[in-house]
Amino acid sequence: MTDTIKATHATAAPPAPALPGFAYHRVPVADGVSLNVAVGGAGSPVVLLHGFPQTHLMWRHVAADLAGSHTVLCPDLRGYGDSDKPREDGPDTYSKRTMAADVVALARTLGHERFALAGHDRGALVAFRAGLDHPGAVSRLACLDVLPTLDMWEALRGTSAAVGFHLYLMAQPPGLPEALISAAPDAFFGHFLDLWARDPGAVPGDVRAAYLRACREAVPSIVADYRASAGTDVEHDAADRAAGRRLTMPVTVLQQDWGAALGYEAASLWGAWAEDLEHSTVTSGHFMAEEAPEEIARALRDLLAR
Repeated sequence: MTDTIKATHATAAPPAPALPGFAYHRVPVADGVSLNVAVGGAGSPVVLLHGFPQTHLMWRHVAADLAGSHTVLCPDLRGYGDSDKPREDGPDTYSKRTMAADVVALARTLGHERFALAGHDRGALVAFRAGLDHPGAVSRLACLDVLPTLDMWEALRGTSAAVGFHLYLMAQPPGLPEALISAAPDAFFGHFLDLWARDPGAVPGDVRAAYLRACREAVPSIVADYRASAGTDVEHDAADRAAGRRLTMPVTVLQQDWGAALGYEAASLWGAWAEDLEHSTVTSGHFMAEEAPEEIARALRDLLAR
């Protein structure tokens, strides 16, 4: 990071809790949009993108591990955490294409034209889109516990789709989902923290409180992110599938074994998108970077060495 960049993007007071040993910055990535990002370590760059209902704090264990040999960037996505939350003024405000462009702009502003990228859940959808749209910038790609948006909607069907009720709720037009969630935000977001964690102790009280506080303050933008995934994101994926576009960099996918329950074979779905794929299941809950951090860090190191 150059002295000019340091001067332009002054270190902001980090939220509590924070990533120990990481410096916090606010970095402009688009008109009127800046991202909060924690930066630590030294070496080749790795960007880690969080999922729902979390912030960059979900990477606290893995980021500390990787920072021993890499420069690690952990941003809050547009609309989440301490990053800016622009008003949804059209289908592209929170499209994964827009959010992927944010990530590429963030890395470039901090001096990294090419970087490895890993994402979990919502962050994995952003990472997937970045890999398709910016193959020259993304050297390696890891996606944790998610299917590409188009495949996800095609896989959900029947009563098994009840596990994704929130996807259908937040896909509705503006107004109702925001009102319902805002009426009891801690109950709504806390439901997923409880339901999706196999090891409840993996998310300690202070981190859980930080997640709930961040989500409570971001209901409209979180809903907008999900709404985009039921509309413009599907359109982008469908256009790429029709054009035969694929991920050309080495790709690692780590998932729970949801396939048997939901009736799909995840490795083959991902294989249709990635030319160089390693797919494996992880014995943990959804929050695998917090529940099985050593396994996740090892898998990312293996990817970086491919």
